[in-house]
Amino acid sequence: MRPGFRIEWKISKENTGKIIRDFLKEQEISKTALTDIKFRGGSILVNSEDVNVRYPLQAEDELTVIFPLEEAGEGLKGENIPLNILFEDEYLLVVNKPSAMNTIPSREHPTGSLANALIGYYGSQGIKATAHIVTRLDRDTSGIVLVAKHRHVHHLLSKQQKSGMVKRTYEALAEGVFKEDDGTVIQPIGRKSDSIIEREVREDGQYACTHYTVIQRSDRFTHLELRLETGRTHQIRVHMSFMGHPLLGDDLYGGHVDLINRQALHCKEIKFIHPLLHEEMSFRAPLPEDMDLIMSTAK
Repeated sequence: MRPGFRIEWKISKENTGKIIRDFLKEQEISKTALTDIKFRGGSILVNSEDVNVRYPLQAEDELTVIFPLEEAGEGLKGENIPLNILFEDEYLLVVNKPSAMNTIPSREHPTGSLANALIGYYGSQGIKATAHIVTRLDRDTSGIVLVAKHRHVHHLLSKQQKSGMVKRTYEALAEGVFKEDDGTVIQPIGRKSDSIIEREVREDGQYACTHYTVIQRSDRFTHLELRLETGRTHQIRVHMSFMGHPLLGDDLYGGHVDLINRQALHCKEIKFIHPLLHEEMSFRAPLPEDMDLIMSTAK
């Protein structure tokens, strides 16, 4: 079994005399995480010796924080489901999710989710972690999902996401022919009053902004690239339907299902800053077979 997740720093002259608690706050390690380290089996080491958070650091000290081991929740069972992993290191995963797979279990689909697959994969690799999914996709939306391997990494990536630094690009097939080559939809989105699932454009909804660019037009639909400034539930699907161009296959929002039996939406690219290595990361996933087939036969 692998040891607990750890982070290491070599202390610079600028941090001489700073107590560990203040240094770790600057590294965005929360008070909750420090409490977990103290009471749930973690460690704080300086030059391989146990210390507490009041220890004053010196230049050239080697500071190591070892987080407690994580366990998957009792209700989340691992399953032997193949994962299409685009990237993996000790901190995170980038996965290409197929359609017809929930990101997390639901009442209607309690098994077979990406989270179940992750727990199964972690078990096979000896990784003590639960499923920290940073960017979710609807069940029938395919494409890239960003996953953290530890609660602290999830915390760092979620902060990036809230500040708009995690950027996702989508491709979609929308019914009808768009007149403009590009445009922006700014319409507030909220839950439909008579549904727990469906969303709609409504005055009392949350601000939502979608940018689109036409890739290709056919007689019946338009192939689009889309970028989101906000991440509201069903945002692309709602905005396209509001424009009179529901996505192919999206019968919840008015799309026809004769060409495809799920919404023709795919997250093709993600860009973010690695939370520990501080490097820009970029990954792409090709258009899935069902959408590619429609494109290849379009007129």
